[in-house]
Amino acid sequence: MASTMELPKPLDLSHHYSRVTRTVALALSRTFTSTSASHTSGIWPEVRSHFQGLPNNNYFPYDTLEATAALPCRFKPTPNKPVELPSHSQNISRASDDLTVSRVLVPKTSPNADILRKIDLKSALQYGTVQGYPPLYSYLRQFTRENMHPNVLYADGPEIILTCGSTDGFAKTIEALSNVWDEGHDPIQEREGIVVEEFCFMTAIQTVRPRGLNIVPIAIDDQGMLASGKGGLEDVLRNWDASRGKRPHLMYTVTVGQNPTSGTLGVERRKEIYAVCSKYDMIIVEDDPYWYLQYPSANKFSIAATGQRVPKPSPTDERNLDQPKSSGYAFLDSLVPSYISVDTDGRVVRLDTFSKTVAPGCRLGWITAQPDICERLLRITEVSTQQPSGFVQSMIAEIILGPHYSSGQGGGKGDKGWKTDGWVRWLEGLRGNYERRMQTMCNIFEEGKQLVKTGSRQSISHEWSVVDTITIFDFVWPLGGMFLWVKLNLESHPLWKKTSHEKLSRALWIHLTTPKYLVLVAPGSLFAPTEKIREEKSFSYFRICFAAVDEADVAPMSHRFVEGCRSFWGKRKLNDIDEDMEDDVEQRLLALQMC
Repeated sequence: MASTMELPKPLDLSHHYSRVTRTVALALSRTFTSTSASHTSGIWPEVRSHFQGLPNNNYFPYDTLEATAALPCRFKPTPNKPVELPSHSQNISRASDDLTVSRVLVPKTSPNADILRKIDLKSALQYGTVQGYPPLYSYLRQFTRENMHPNVLYADGPEIILTCGSTDGFAKTIEALSNVWDEGHDPIQEREGIVVEEFCFMTAIQTVRPRGLNIVPIAIDDQGMLASGKGGLEDVLRNWDASRGKRPHLMYTVTVGQNPTSGTLGVERRKEIYAVCSKYDMIIVEDDPYWYLQYPSANKFSIAATGQRVPKPSPTDERNLDQPKSSGYAFLDSLVPSYISVDTDGRVVRLDTFSKTVAPGCRLGWITAQPDICERLLRITEVSTQQPSGFVQSMIAEIILGPHYSSGQGGGKGDKGWKTDGWVRWLEGLRGNYERRMQTMCNIFEEGKQLVKTGSRQSISHEWSVVDTITIFDFVWPLGGMFLWVKLNLESHPLWKKTSHEKLSRALWIHLTTPKYLVLVAPGSLFAPTEKIREEKSFSYFRICFAAVDEADVAPMSHRFVEGCRSFWGKRKLNDIDEDMEDDVEQRLLALQMC
C-alpha cells in the first residue's frame, strides 16, 4: 500500500445505495446477529456455545480433508518481457521437469489459538464470519492490498469480502447499488441504468435485466471500451435522453481478456474512462477473472505475422510510472494494473475469483472496494449466502498458507504450504500454458485466414490470369484471456448479395459442426446486450476458446476451423448452404458434446 500521509479519504457514495441495502443495514445495525456472536469465540467460548444455535462439531462426519496437489512449479512460465519468438518446441504447453506432488491435509482440530492461523474442520465447517474464513480472508486481504494493488490512491486502502464466485459478487454488488424498477408500476424517471461493452459477458446482463435496469452499450475498439468519440462513454452520458430514465450510474466491464472480444484495456484508456466516471459520478464494477492471464508475446507474434502491433503496447510496457511501488514480484509488476490503481475516489468495485486460477467448481472469489461499500455488501451477505463453503476455503487456505501445527499438511515441498512465493509461481505457470495455447491457435489462424482466388481478365487484344487474395476472417492477437474474437469477412463470400447476412453467418456456424470439422464456436449473438446490436453487428463475429480443450486438440481443432471456413467460401449456390441448415442441428450438437 502507498503511504497514506497525503491521500484523500474515499468519497461517500451512499447516495447510490439501494433502498434494500439501506433497510438491511439499518435492521442489522439494531440486531446482535449470529455473525456478531461468532466474534466472541476467542473470548468466551463457553458462552458462545450456549448463545448460538450451533451443531456440535464432534458430530461432523469428516475427520480430515485430504488431497494430493501440484507443486507451484508444475507448469513452465513464459517470459514477462519476451526478447524473441519461441521455437516450435517451446510453443507447447508443458509441465516442468519436476512433476512431484504434495499432500494437503486439513485436520479435525488444530491447537492453534490464533483464529487467523487456525485451519481445521472444527472451525471451517461451523457457522463462520461472513467476510470469509479468517485465515483465508486475512491472507487474501494482505495479498490484495500489498501485492495486487500496492499503489492505492485513497487513505487506508480497500477492504475485501469473500464471495461464492464472481457471479455471486456481481449479484450482491447490483443488489447494493441499484433499485428494482417495474415498468407497470414505477415512473420512468426512477429507472436506473448500467453501461456495458457493446459485446459483453451475458451472465451479467441476465443478472441486471430482471431488475429493470436500462442496459446501455458503449462502443469498443480492439482494446476495449471507448472513453470518447461516437458511441463512447462521454458521448453516451453527455447526450443522455432523460425520457429513458436516470442517467446510468453503474458500469460493468471486463478489462483484461474481455469476454468475448479478448481486448485488454491499457492504463491511459483506464485513466480516461475513470475521469468520465468521476465527472458523471459513476461506480465502476471491474470483473477481472483473467487478470493473471496477460500475454506479453502477443505483440511480437502480431508484428511477425502481420507487420502490425496489437492496438496498445504489451502489458510489460504499460507500467504506470506515477505509481512506482512494486508488488514484490516481477510477474505481478508486469501486468496491466487494475482500475483500483487509478481510483482516487473509491468508486471501483473489483471482482476476483479462483475460477480460472484453481477451478470453477470452487465457487470462491472476493470483492475489493472501499470499506463503506464492503460493509454494505457484508450486510447483504449476512442475510443471503453467508460465508462461502468451508470445505473449499479450508483446502485453499491450507494449500497456500500451510499448517501452523503438525496436525495439518499444506501444499509445496515439505507440505509446508505454497506461501505467496508459491502462489505467484503457480499463476506464472498457468499464464505460460495458456499463452502457449494462444500462440498455437493464432499462428494456425494467421496461416489460414486468406484464400487465393484465381481468374482471368480480357481486353480487346489480350487475356491474362489474375490472382487475388481474399481475407475470409481476421482477428487481433489477444493480450489476455482465453478467447479469440474472430471477425468474419462475409462480404467476400460468393453468396453475400444473395441471402441475408444472418443466414450466411448461421450457415457457416452449422457447417463447422458437420462431421468433417466438428468445431463448435460461440456466435456473436450470444454476447449482444441489446436486440439492436444482435441484429446489426453480431452476425460478423465468432468467439473461440483455446483454453478448454485438451492440449493435444488445440492445433487439430484450429486447423479444422480454418479448413471449414475455407470450404464454406467455396459454396456458390444457395442450395449448398440450405442443405447444411436442414440437417438435424440439435442431434449434431449433442454428438459434439459427447466428443
